[in-house]
Amino acid sequence: MKSNIPFRCLSGCLEFYLFDREREHKQGEKEREKQACPSRECDRQQPPNNCATQVPRYEELFLKNWVSFFMLLLFITDDDVPADMVAEESGPGAQNSPYQLRRKTLLPKRTACPTKSSMEGASTSTTENFGHRAKRARVSGKSQDLSAAPAEQYLQEKLPDEVVLKIFSYLLEQDLCRAACVCKRFSELANDPILWKRLYMEVFEYTRPMMHPEPGKFYQINPEEYEHPNPWKESFQQLYKGAHVKPGFAEHFYSNPARYKGRENMLYYDTIEDALGGVQEAHFDGLIFVHSGIYTDEWIYIESPITMIGAAPGKVADKVIIENTRDSTFVFMEGSEDAYVGYMTIRFNPDDKSAQHHNAHHCLEITVNCSPIIDHCIIRSTCTVGSAVCVSGQGACPTIKHCNISDCENVGLYITDHAQGIYEDNEISNNALAGIWVKNHGNPIIRRNHIHHGRDVGVFTFDHGMGYFESCNIHRNRIAGFEVKAYANPTVVRCEIHHGQTGGIYVHEKGRGQFIENKIYANNFAGVWITSNSDPTIRGNSIFNGNQGGVYIFGDGRGLIEGNDIYGNALAGIQIRTNSCPIVRHNKIHDGQHGGIYVHEKGQGVIEENEVYSNTLAGVWVTTGSTPVLRRNRIHSGKQVGVYFYDNGHGVLEDNDIYNHMYSGVQIRTGSNPKIRRNKIWGGQNGGILVYNSVTQHCTYFM
Repeated sequence: MKSNIPFRCLSGCLEFYLFDREREHKQGEKEREKQACPSRECDRQQPPNNCATQVPRYEELFLKNWVSFFMLLLFITDDDVPADMVAEESGPGAQNSPYQLRRKTLLPKRTACPTKSSMEGASTSTTENFGHRAKRARVSGKSQDLSAAPAEQYLQEKLPDEVVLKIFSYLLEQDLCRAACVCKRFSELANDPILWKRLYMEVFEYTRPMMHPEPGKFYQINPEEYEHPNPWKESFQQLYKGAHVKPGFAEHFYSNPARYKGRENMLYYDTIEDALGGVQEAHFDGLIFVHSGIYTDEWIYIESPITMIGAAPGKVADKVIIENTRDSTFVFMEGSEDAYVGYMTIRFNPDDKSAQHHNAHHCLEITVNCSPIIDHCIIRSTCTVGSAVCVSGQGACPTIKHCNISDCENVGLYITDHAQGIYEDNEISNNALAGIWVKNHGNPIIRRNHIHHGRDVGVFTFDHGMGYFESCNIHRNRIAGFEVKAYANPTVVRCEIHHGQTGGIYVHEKGRGQFIENKIYANNFAGVWITSNSDPTIRGNSIFNGNQGGVYIFGDGRGLIEGNDIYGNALAGIQIRTNSCPIVRHNKIHDGQHGGIYVHEKGQGVIEENEVYSNTLAGVWVTTGSTPVLRRNRIHSGKQVGVYFYDNGHGVLEDNDIYNHMYSGVQIRTGSNPKIRRNKIWGGQNGGILVYNSVTQHCTYFM
């Protein structure tokens, strides 16, 4: 049993809404009459033919008719129903119809002192005075509800859904919520996703719901795949308390209060600067929607925890463009610790792109002691001086995610001067210099970025730069995929570094770093280059299918090469030359198109506990004055010799297991003088140790 009281709320809501719409329409007619006939006053009741009039829009007439009908169902009386119709519909088995409406009771004509009997009869008697309605009798909580009236039953059960939905489609969000309070059926209809999608797109423009479950987190969803039955309404509730930057709309919004009744909490501005000023003056909490358009040369310095997000249909970031031609487009300063900027294009596009007439400026400049979130932005800079994104200073620690930093005429992302930050899931490509440059104790966390087709190096760490790089895809850059120089010491884990136009990883000039569990393949030069007193750790990587060698250590290079799988390279799996002295251990070096390990030109190093097998040429070559130590290796199944010393090759060969080669296990010739001891050398098809030209050797020989 339901109470009739909520119907008063609905009827009042619809009545006021209709009144506002009619008043707005009449005001519009008056304005049109004045504009059409400025020289004389037109007849308000019947305008003459020469006065410009406008037929009300179809939807206005439709709204007026249906809402009037809806109100009529609520307020029609017994006297309005023909007696024969009532009798016809009240027989046995009769069903409710539009004529079985709620019987509206009226008070009798007022008297000075109404008697008790007249007051008791007021609930059933009628009068000719239709200006007064009877008050409902209070129903105590202990008594049972009255039976539903026929009109109420008709509204709740018989009025077609299409009619109710059409009426509801003319309500704004607050009136729609009030209508949902009337009854269960209205609640279901008022929560129809199509109604809320229309309201949502009118306010926010998004063609997919933008969810905002917590501060600093926004994401769009496909409504069909979302668990909530009405994601449009849920998103509306999450985004409701925000200001809107929509050029040209603010004047219309504030000059039509009746049209936008119920949206008084919404604020509209023409410029981003005005909206930021509203934040400073505490007009709202700091959520700013920037609508479709190009915003040029605005002064956007952020020093408070504002949230600024693009609002547009389709791909949002393509439709909301903020650019500057004179200064950095966005500058984040101390105080913007929890600021958020997302879903927009940010450009720095100076008229003079050279370095002659301006200092370095950026699309995004993030300074000391601030940690904003930059999310789903397209970032472009045509300036040849200064990077697209610059993060500098102690305490600069932004989160930059899902951004596209591409086609810039300098560095894409520059992190320096002890800056940190988290950089995830970004697309960084086709930049003139490094895609990412880390310098001067910068120490970022960089995960799952796609860094490719750079016109220079992919990632450049320099001058004590550090950082943690994880699961990045780095490929097709013009120079190395990853370059480490001048005491830089990054950690690179589980990345793919491939198809570089030169090498994969280039460590030089006392560079360091840890490269762990990466896939390094299909580079034009060596997969890993180590030179000039550099000392990196290369551990647990797969280094394969290079167009030259796998690991190339030269020019006094050092390093730990440990636990790698090195195979299928065009030249030697590991090449050591020119006074280089690495530690090479626990690697698998196999199926190379050349030799396994090639030590030459006074190369050195400790090579121990590796498995070297199935290479096209010798498993290990030692030549031209080189002196490595080969210890406890398994060298087997080669297509030529196992270990080959020639042309003054020296070194130590001890405790190795050398077997099953097409030629001899060990071959020594042309001035070479290694020390060979405690080895197992067996299964060679051309002997165990083969010595040419009276070379002196010290060995223990096993067949």
